[in-house]
Amino acid sequence: MAEMKKGVVSPLMQQLAGYIATALRKPLPAPVAEKTKHHLLDTIAAMVSGSTLPPGRMAISYVKRLGDVREATVAGSKVLTSAVHAALANGMLAHADETDDSHAAAMMHPGCGIVSAALAMAERGRSNGVSLLRAVTLGYDVAARLNLSLHGPEFRVVGHLTHCFGPLFGSTAAAAALARLRPDQVRHALSYAAQQASGVSTYMRDTDHIEKAFDFGGMAARNGVSAVTMVKAGCTGVEDVFSGERNFYVACDETGRIGKPPRPEILVRGLGADYEIMNTNIKRWSVGSPIQAPLDSLLELIRAHKVTADEVEKATIRVSQTGANTVDNREMPDICMQHMCAVMLLDGIVTFESAHDEKRMRDPKVLAVRRRVELIGEEALQKLLPQRHGIVELALKGGRQLRHHTTAVRGTAQNPMTRPEVDEKCYHLMAPVLGRKRARALCDSVWNIERLTDVRRLRPLLRA
Repeated sequence: MAEMKKGVVSPLMQQLAGYIATALRKPLPAPVAEKTKHHLLDTIAAMVSGSTLPPGRMAISYVKRLGDVREATVAGSKVLTSAVHAALANGMLAHADETDDSHAAAMMHPGCGIVSAALAMAERGRSNGVSLLRAVTLGYDVAARLNLSLHGPEFRVVGHLTHCFGPLFGSTAAAAALARLRPDQVRHALSYAAQQASGVSTYMRDTDHIEKAFDFGGMAARNGVSAVTMVKAGCTGVEDVFSGERNFYVACDETGRIGKPPRPEILVRGLGADYEIMNTNIKRWSVGSPIQAPLDSLLELIRAHKVTADEVEKATIRVSQTGANTVDNREMPDICMQHMCAVMLLDGIVTFESAHDEKRMRDPKVLAVRRRVELIGEEALQKLLPQRHGIVELALKGGRQLRHHTTAVRGTAQNPMTRPEVDEKCYHLMAPVLGRKRARALCDSVWNIERLTDVRRLRPLLRA
């Protein structure tokens, strides 16, 4: 069927929609394919481990009640449901805590939304592993560019939640590619996505992390898959939501408040040459992003100087001002700087289990160390964002002073984790839920995703 000619389509939209529609036919450079495997496995591991946490259990319970066609798997469960509902649930599972990846410059957690949408659509359409890999890479490219076109950090400061915006369009792009939409259909799907774009930065009030899991992961994945499946079913839409009268960027223009107009041209800048997944971070620790650098520094000091908690009279933690505000004495262990530093000092390490042990937040031994931890937001470190620096200063008994400054967090694009490091993290996240044998098999399947002829063959490994 020939493309419909309803209204003017800008060169920008023609290029973007054309790229999305043909992305699965474009081979990835070897380093990009390898990095995408890291993020695919890391997000799947976050889904599986998240299935045991309150947001994950709530998401599984919710979609289980909905019933529906059996198109896609909800990780860590026995639930098979529609692609839309599976994307929602897996998105919430993947951000049930702070295990999943992040893109600092674009101010978002891309994997929880994009991988969840891509996995659901790949199962629905019985896509092969190569297609899944390329769709995920595409999703990261579109998501990051969308947020950067809106001046991500400034857009967030005035109240919008960047974690909802970019991942929605990334999920839509990945799902559209896997659904084999034509360029005109891609344009319509992007219009449906734009109508669902929303998000306000109230998530810090969510002490249970359940709405936050929806905001960051579930909503973007669900809305992206919904947009694509509606268009695939024959629904039509606006030809170019990014240009013309009352377009997306007009609605999102915050020039008066941030002093900068949107930059739609970033949406297509470097597509096919510069891959944003290469600029995306994997977390070494299953804790909030601002806590990563201080834990890296603490570990270095503990191992280099054999520091014990009893020796520490005072620990001073310096991070960016916004980072300090985000993790200052929070009620959840994995997003509370003072608590996690106290745990690291006591245990010499932080594990997934210790980062989620709420009982230890009331442990007298932990509280005693926590009272000696001071968190300071530094303007100088704020200016270095999106790089998350962390400085740890320890005042020890006897007058000894120790200091460590982490300038590149392990797992970031500047200091990436190796395949064995990612494998170790993901295996240990999944083994308690899936068992050691299936966790090992799932890791191996992702590392060899090019051999997978049908993504549904992952189902027996994903289901608890």
